[in-house]
Amino acid sequence: MKPDLNVTIGGIEMKNPVMCASGTFGFGEEYARFFDPGLMGALVTKTITLKPREGNPPPRTKETPSGMLNSIGLQNPGIEGFVRQKLPFLRKFRVPVIVSIAGENSEEYVELAKELGRVRGISGIEMNISCPNVSSKKLFSQDKDSTYSVVRKVCRVSKIPVIAKLSPNVTDIAEIARAAERGGADAVSLINTITGMAVDLSRKRPFLSTVTGGLSGPAIKPVALRMVWEVYNAVKVPVIGMGGIMNANDALEFMITGASAVAVGTANFINPLAIPQIIEGIEKYLVRNNIKSINSITGTLKIG
Repeated sequence: MKPDLNVTIGGIEMKNPVMCASGTFGFGEEYARFFDPGLMGALVTKTITLKPREGNPPPRTKETPSGMLNSIGLQNPGIEGFVRQKLPFLRKFRVPVIVSIAGENSEEYVELAKELGRVRGISGIEMNISCPNVSSKKLFSQDKDSTYSVVRKVCRVSKIPVIAKLSPNVTDIAEIARAAERGGADAVSLINTITGMAVDLSRKRPFLSTVTGGLSGPAIKPVALRMVWEVYNAVKVPVIGMGGIMNANDALEFMITGASAVAVGTANFINPLAIPQIIEGIEKYLVRNNIKSINSITGTLKIG
């Protein structure tokens, strides 16, 4: 008998706990040449903003030991371009579509949530609150009050589930997660990238045009696991874990640590079949260990 891989995240029913991480899967077109996106538990889009953005000038990616730096700058077609050009393709697949959104202020997040609530074929919103709040010059997710405020405003108008994506570049991520929960978030996802930089020794200059960028890949996995564990023990809403997941064992470690679902990011650049292979690996693990439901392993980490 096959094990049950179904999970429900904030009201979003998923056939398995594996999704793609925002910004690493585009809008699905490229990866659909390698596998059916409908195999995933959910598809998280590249972050969209109200208006189209060209992103940062190159160079904006740099491979690093056990990871990569990126400073793409949220390049995207804007909400109108997404609905007109990208969403029709995504509707072809039987997979929940979660749209990642970002804004320079809370009003832009609210407007995006309202617009998406009028569109057919979207199952949820992931709030990328790792963007600077122009009124304070800080990231929304670096301040518990800002996190609570922007999440609360979006949840009041959203007709679909809201996931708050948290930044690791904070002193106490559990405090931020609790603020997102109080604001009404149906789930939290973590971690986003860790701020880092790389230097070109021959030129004595940064490799990235923006000097710093976001570090992802296996290098950040230990930090991500620790933060998922802290947040799992701090909130009651589901946790989506991410950060350096390259194979099924990595994904299972996140779930045992407290994640109800996982998102695969940098691995997609290295192996476009990473996601279906991870889903298959999770199922084999459950069969091998005679575990009937994936939900039964979440938060089973033994301490002491």
